[in-house]
Amino acid sequence: MSEYILEIERLTKDFPGVRALDKVSVKVKKGEIHSICGENGAGKSTLMSVISGVYPKGSYEGKVYYKGRETFYHSVKDSEKEGLAIIHQELALSPYLTIYENIFLGHMKTRLGIIRWDKYIRESQRYLDRVGLHENPATIVSRLGVGKQQLVEIARALSKKAELLILDEPTSSLNDDESAKLLELILEFKRQGITSMLISHKLNEVLKVADSVTIIRDGKSISSWDVKKDNLTESMIIKDMVGRDLTRRFPERERTGGGGTVLEVKNWTVYHPEYHTIKVVDNVSFYLRKGEILAFCGPMGAGRTELMMSIYGRSYGYRSEGEVFLNGRKVELATVRTAIRAGLGYISEDRKNLGLILIQDIKTNISSSSLQKISRMGVVNSQKEIEEAEKYREELRIKTPTINQLTRNLSGGNQQKVVVSRTLMADPDIFIVDEPTRGIDVGAKSEIYTILNGLVERGKSVIMISSELPEALGMADRIYVMNEGRIKGMLSHEEASQEKIMQLALVG
Repeated sequence: MSEYILEIERLTKDFPGVRALDKVSVKVKKGEIHSICGENGAGKSTLMSVISGVYPKGSYEGKVYYKGRETFYHSVKDSEKEGLAIIHQELALSPYLTIYENIFLGHMKTRLGIIRWDKYIRESQRYLDRVGLHENPATIVSRLGVGKQQLVEIARALSKKAELLILDEPTSSLNDDESAKLLELILEFKRQGITSMLISHKLNEVLKVADSVTIIRDGKSISSWDVKKDNLTESMIIKDMVGRDLTRRFPERERTGGGGTVLEVKNWTVYHPEYHTIKVVDNVSFYLRKGEILAFCGPMGAGRTELMMSIYGRSYGYRSEGEVFLNGRKVELATVRTAIRAGLGYISEDRKNLGLILIQDIKTNISSSSLQKISRMGVVNSQKEIEEAEKYREELRIKTPTINQLTRNLSGGNQQKVVVSRTLMADPDIFIVDEPTRGIDVGAKSEIYTILNGLVERGKSVIMISSELPEALGMADRIYVMNEGRIKGMLSHEEASQEKIMQLALVG
């Protein structure tokens, strides 16, 4: 019997105008953790979709063998029946159902048309114990944090008797503590004999848990490594991912200390949109200089995103109190349109729901915040719109056959570049970027960092919310540390360290 649970031979998958996979070959041993690494748009998610039956047999060339037999899947249900489960980066839970209903959704058994709910509540507890989620099975899923929802997804996969678990960017939305717990859970599954395939851009996590790594670039399988035997390093992975040595994760920039104060927020308090007496942001004051990158760090739920959204046209909260000054002048940014006209731009951490119109094309998404610039008497100049979109496509190296492609068909990193393009075209003086590199690869991250550095060199100012401490330390001129809706302290670039940031966040 073969030592490999999964074998992929010369897999090729085409979409209109683009070849997503080009003769990809991968072998995964039973009981190992096998990581797939590659840049955004390299074909990783397409590969997983072929393996799991999202793209049925006949829609691709090449062969996939699972447990020694060639697969002929026509849907995800076919692969699930054979013990293959995939957990996508975008969670697929029903937010208004309970935990136990989500776990067994789609594969509940009935007797005389009746579901024994008590039986499934008891059974769900067994799977929750296995993933370490200590919640009442009757809890509504929308009341859980993202980390706990991720565990519900894994519990659902286990309830389908999964032998091969495919995890697509499982820690991209988790904080450090939640990520560490999830990685330990994957290691525990390995001890139980479950094979895992891990797609991740967090190379430190890959090297921590993976036994072997396959690297894909431009739809082709470039190399496969045994982590321990080959003494695999992050630099070796990056070189194969991007096709070159990436010597500097964070591009160098001359730090001048910034110019005068362009934004000042005083005594800012924000109340919860549903529970109107709860303060989500509590009496926060900070300032931003011209030509600097200012980072906000802190644990999940610290209030960083809520703070910035409430300033940006009061996009969050039941009510906000306090004062905002732009270039020394007090302003009322009551709407998003007012904020844009005042020179603010905002890039949301939730690019799919708040940053993009997925059913529209790239061109329309890029121009949507700048229609006044390319219009006359209310009529959009289509040629000018195309020229602007093509300019940003080239400058940001958006991987797409055409700017008329639907945005939902792009990889996560290229979707992020579209969001950045739209904000750049609006040309604000102050850029607020919330988790600008979440879920994108190291090559695309370096490109985003270069863009941010270019902005401050032109005299623009950047506020960056980041949960990745090395990112904040590598990019920021100053760092504010938040927790529990309050600012716990401020550190300059010279004095900042991961230890000092954590100390401020947890102790103050």
